Amino acid sequence: MKIDPSIIRSLQAEANTAQAVLRGALTGELRGRIGLVSSFGTESAVLLALAAEIDPAVPVLFLDTGQHFPETLAYRQELTRFLGLTDVRDIHPDPAQVHDRDPQGQLWAFDTDACCALRKVEPLDEALIPFDGWITGRKRSQAATRANLPMIEHLDDGRIKINPLIRWTPRELDAEMTRRNLPRHPLSLRGYPSVGCAPCTRPVDADADPRSGRWAGQSKTECGIHLRRVS
Repeated sequence: MKIDPSIIRSLQAEANTAQAVLRGALTGELRGRIGLVSSFGTESAVLLALAAEIDPAVPVLFLDTGQHFPETLAYRQELTRFLGLTDVRDIHPDPAQVHDRDPQGQLWAFDTDACCALRKVEPLDEALIPFDGWITGRKRSQAATRANLPMIEHLDDGRIKINPLIRWTPRELDAEMTRRNLPRHPLSLRGYPSVGCAPCTRPVDADADPRSGRWAGQSKTECGIHLRRVS
């Protein structure tokens, strides 16, 4: 079911702060119809904390690709407990598809796009079927490709995608994590400002683009889950 345009207009009218747009998305007529997709990465805690304050039962979708760092899986458990989130769903790739398309777990080494499609894009597409929209943690400061990101996107599949933290800077996120005493991803203290799957993520210098350690040495900058056309 598509979201009534009047509800979207109301969301857009309230989209002056992350808290306001999250409250609009997680309460009232939209409660239960919007999922929050989280990587449980180095900058995930603030968005999850803001959402948990409004509704700790918000459906949180975590793409468990089978290729994560052990630290990420441990952090997913720790942060879930800390924030009192009650509906975190681990989304796995289809075992039969993994068997057929990546039986040795090495697809990432010669076709990263195919690996991301198998382990992220397709599982998320399936997991989002019950929802009319989803929330992401993307920010304009993360990369040049995200510099003009809107707060609310209208997707070509009829859903909406909400990006509450678009205006937040790394400094503001860090300050908010400190103020709230939020647990930090263990790898954030070891030179990983952005964390994806272990085979395709590298530590970077402190003054480098935070996402330059993702698919290092390639032109690839996105896994594919955010490449659906916007209408």
